[in-house]
Amino acid sequence: MGYFGLTEISRGSLAVWRRNFDAFIRTYKVNFIPPFVEPVLYLLALGYGVGALIEDVNGIPYPVFIAPALVSISVMYSAFFECTYSSYVRMYYQKTFDAIIATPLSIEDIVTGEILWGATRGTIYAGLMIPVLFLFGVIDLPISLLLIPCAIPAGILFASIGICFTAITPSIDSLNYPAFLFITPMFLFSGTFFPISILPESLQYFAFGLLPLANVVSLNRAITAAEFSPLILYNIIWIIGVAAIFFVIGLNLMRRRLII
Repeated sequence: MGYFGLTEISRGSLAVWRRNFDAFIRTYKVNFIPPFVEPVLYLLALGYGVGALIEDVNGIPYPVFIAPALVSISVMYSAFFECTYSSYVRMYYQKTFDAIIATPLSIEDIVTGEILWGATRGTIYAGLMIPVLFLFGVIDLPISLLLIPCAIPAGILFASIGICFTAITPSIDSLNYPAFLFITPMFLFSGTFFPISILPESLQYFAFGLLPLANVVSLNRAITAAEFSPLILYNIIWIIGVAAIFFVIGLNLMRRRLII
């Protein structure tokens, strides 16, 4: 076994992914409603409500400015919470992980399958939001279709971070701490509803250096605006690199949790 357990990952992770996908499809009526309703509520309340009191942001109408951020937020929430609360329920209450480990599949298969499913759910939600945003006239096609492939590494990033918290949390109630102390601050201070450029320079470096959502929002906003700059390359490298780091950390933390 390799130190990071990567040599133990096999196509069995796809079986875990398929199991979660099938469960998702069985409740599709509930699962498909949020990505349609959520952007409408945000656009009405913030884009056209608060936005009516705000001048253009860097020459961009406010609803257009927040549109790519809404997609980014949806990917973050769906991937992160799928791999925290939902994964914890499958691990601790439903004993799904125990049942899978009793088969030829490994712990690495389970963790990888969970992360891939979290990323897939985030990508599905991003894909469902795009036609809604297009109908509101806040994004353009076909350029905004690039948000879908960009949601994959972003989803893996947030899903991997979620698995790390799931592996170390003592109880499901303790997952409230990363939700309130990590996810909520990112939701507010990652350039979602105002440009990061208005922050002090030190906080700008902090955001792009340490906040995952800031890089995802920056990337998605550049795509929808068709403004390609060296910052995009930085965002892509940062997202993929940090996702790989947390993926490996999540594998090892979850192996320790399940073996003990």
